[in-house]
Amino acid sequence: MAPLEKTKPIILQTEYGPFTAIAYRDESLKEHLVLIKGEMGGGMTGNSFVRNDNLLVRVHSQCLTGDTLGSLRCDCGPQLDAAMQLIAKEGGILLYLQQEGRGIGLFNKIAAYYHQDTGADTVEANKLLGFADDLREYAVAADILHDLKVCSIRLLTNNPRKVSGLQTAGLQVIERVPLCIPATKHNSAYLHTKQERLGHFLDL
Repeated sequence: MAPLEKTKPIILQTEYGPFTAIAYRDESLKEHLVLIKGEMGGGMTGNSFVRNDNLLVRVHSQCLTGDTLGSLRCDCGPQLDAAMQLIAKEGGILLYLQQEGRGIGLFNKIAAYYHQDTGADTVEANKLLGFADDLREYAVAADILHDLKVCSIRLLTNNPRKVSGLQTAGLQVIERVPLCIPATKHNSAYLHTKQERLGHFLDL
């Protein structure tokens, strides 16, 4: 496990209800947020769950444009909203990872948008900038879940690479729970590229 720094847990009140929040910093100084719905072992001073098996988990990569600004080019904001609602209802964990733009960062994501606006799909736009189609990696997510004493999860995702990445890092993914958002005229091409070129489990 890579070395991680973390804060003490606090209670974060949200429109979905209260969550326990812990911030993590990895060895590359990227900062990640964990939101937990459920009782922690030892109360607020504990670092593991009373129930730590088969938890519902969403591993969500940061998307400033979609999550915060409400961009309609992607499905990130609606996916985050749906995941928080499900976790608030059932209990579980949301991991919010600092890896904008499929791992290429905000500056390059906006540069990729320019190429998309001139005819490239999301995979082609990344390659025009000299990047692979998806640079995200999930070892740090697995490290954080291991730190929380979580071993087996029900993963909210449509992305097969996320499942295999977490499994490779030593987590048991016992179920993939779909998190499909209806396509719109603004993100239909984006979602079709996810399905056809990246293998996402979508029904478009």
